[in-house]
Parts: sequence; structure tokens; C-alpha cells
Amino acid sequence: MNKPLIVIFTAICLDAVGIGLIFPILPHLLQEVTQTEDIAVYVGIMTALYAAMQFVFAPVLGALSDGIGRRPVLLISLAGAAVNYVIMAFAPSLSLLFIGRAIAGLTSANMSVASAYITDISPADQRARRFGLTNAMFGAGFIIGPVLGGLLGDYWLRLPFIAAAVLNACNLLLALFVLPESRTPSRQRIDLAELNPLRPLKWIVSMKGLLPIVSVYFVFSAAGESYGTCWALWGFDTFGWNGFWIGLSLGAFGICQTVCQALLPGPATRLLGERWSVISGIACASIALLVMAFADQGWMIFAIMPVFTLVGIGNPAFQALATRQVEPDRQGELQGVLASTVSLASIIAPLGFSSLYFVTRENWPGGIWLSVIALYAIAMPLVFISTRTAGTLRTENAW
Repeated sequence: MNKPLIVIFTAICLDAVGIGLIFPILPHLLQEVTQTEDIAVYVGIMTALYAAMQFVFAPVLGALSDGIGRRPVLLISLAGAAVNYVIMAFAPSLSLLFIGRAIAGLTSANMSVASAYITDISPADQRARRFGLTNAMFGAGFIIGPVLGGLLGDYWLRLPFIAAAVLNACNLLLALFVLPESRTPSRQRIDLAELNPLRPLKWIVSMKGLLPIVSVYFVFSAAGESYGTCWALWGFDTFGWNGFWIGLSLGAFGICQTVCQALLPGPATRLLGERWSVISGIACASIALLVMAFADQGWMIFAIMPVFTLVGIGNPAFQALATRQVEPDRQGELQGVLASTVSLASIIAPLGFSSLYFVTRENWPGGIWLSVIALYAIAMPLVFISTRTAGTLRTENAW
């Protein structure tokens, strides 16, 4: 593997580490700063703020890298990430924590630039493999982040941020001396209309029958946000977990889900078909969430984890179903719509789940997982509706 790819993959891994790093320690950090126990809503706001900054600035950084080059944008984002983690490490107030998390979301939007860099330097026949490695590096970072954050946070709540700042600073130095520019900058003026992150969603109204597909994708994405928003709060309130056990449980979840998505979607699809793979994944997740809602011992969560992560067989199957609902020459537009849908869910869902957890926390912290089951129940009929529209979407003229 060449040196530029090593730098890019390291940056992607560190982005994921930064996302997961804060999950185990965020409740305690917010309690320390706000001097209050009721911090669920603050957790939701911080999670949504991070996602909102990614949503807004991903197209901006991508377009900027077309104009001035990939290398300067990546260097600026790595420097910004290192500075951000220093701010988070010593922020004495809630407002500074919010500012730091906003900067983290902005700098993590460099995923679009990293993907463009990989495209620039990869022959067509190697791109699929290298994008697969990109997903693997992101998954590895998301496993490492919570475990590292929980372990270091038990020594000092701010220590994980210092570690992240050092890692990003090292990657910045590596990129500064090793990473070459991958393309000749265009120097063209940026079309501001192209930077509108909501632009892909306009396609929903132009294609009759696409709404059920997007709705299912939104529900799946929103349900997934519940774990990052509520897991640490629930683990602390229900089992008295410290940062290490919260991080370990999130890391175990990440490992199980990575293995599931790597090995099981293909066999499950051949055995059950795509539609029933999606439904089976929803059913497995709902069973596990029901156990989590009523669990009173921490070991029960680790025991149910393999069943829980079987939801991973459903998402790839639904993605395959979705691609067959649209003509080949509009697949790029479909992926843009789905990406925007995921981003919107990442902004909206944390606010909803954190507010609901605030209401249920005192009497039944585990009750939050019943709301996720309710979301999956909404998705079930939408799955049947969306997979019945294949012929309609392919034959109707949307122009």
C-alpha cells in the first residue's frame, strides 16, 4: 500500500475514533460542566450539532477541494481537528463544549474529500477494494473510539480528548511531509447552488413511488441514532456502568455488527431473499431491544449482542432492493438522496430520543428502547410498500 493511502486511511480511522471517543464520557462530562444530573437533552443537542455540521459542510469541503486541491483541505481539516480536541480537553463551560463539538463535525466532513482523493489516485479496477478498506477503517475506528474513550475517561474525563489531539497532530505531520496533491486544482468559481445539502432531496418529488424507500431509510437511520444518543446514559442509569464498561459494550456492539455485515448479508439474502432478510433483521433487533428494555443485569446485554447485531443483515439487503427500484442512469441521484436522508436522521433523531429519555429516565430508563421498536414497527409495512413499486419506478417517466 502506498504512503498517501496510509495517510488517508489513518485520517478516516481517526475521524471514526473521534465520533466514538465521546460516547462513554459525554454524560459525565456534561454533568461536570452543567452541575446537573438531567443532561439527556444536552447529549441530544451535541450529537445533533455534530451531524448538522457534517451535513452542511461535506459538500462545501468537497467543492473546495475541487477548486484549491485535496491536500490543503485535508491539512486544514486535520489541523482543525487537533485544535478542536484541545478546546474540548480544557473547555470550562457548556458553550465552549458546543463550539468544540461543532468544529469536530466540520472537520469530520472531510470524509468527502478523502473519498475524492482515493478516487483520484486509484485505477478503476482497484476503487471498489479501496472503498471497502475505507469502510473497514471507519468501522475499526468506531470500535476503538468508545473503548479508548471509556478507558482513558475513567482516569480523567478530559484525557480522551488530549489523546485524540495528539493522534490528529501526528497524522497532520505525517500528511504534511508525505501526502502529495492528487490532482490539478480547477481554480473555477464554486457554484453556490451545488453546495445546498438539501438539493438531492428534491428528487423525491420528481419520482413517484420513491417516498416509501426514502421513508424506510430514514426510519432505519433514525433508529440507529438511538444507540449513540442513549446507550451511555442508559448503561450508567440502569447498571451503574463506568466509562470503561460503557466503552466496552459499545466496542463489542461494533465488533459484532462489523462481523455480521461482512459475513452474513450474502448468505442471508440467498436463503431468505432480500425482502425477508430486511424483515428478519428488524425482528432480531426488536427481540434484543425488548430484552434490553427489561434487563436488570449488565451481562444480559453482552449475551443478547449477537442477536441484536443481526439487524446488520437487513440494511445491505434493503440497499440492494432500493437500487433495483431506479433506472441505472439515476443510481447516483438515488445514492445522493439516501445519503441526505441519513444525514437528516442524524440531526433530527438525537433530539427526539434525548428528549424522550429525559421524560422516561427517572421511572424506567430502559423504556427508551421500546420507542426504537415502535420505529421498526413503522418500517415493516413501508418495506412491503416500497418493494412493490419496482415496476412503477422503472416504467414511469419522472421528467
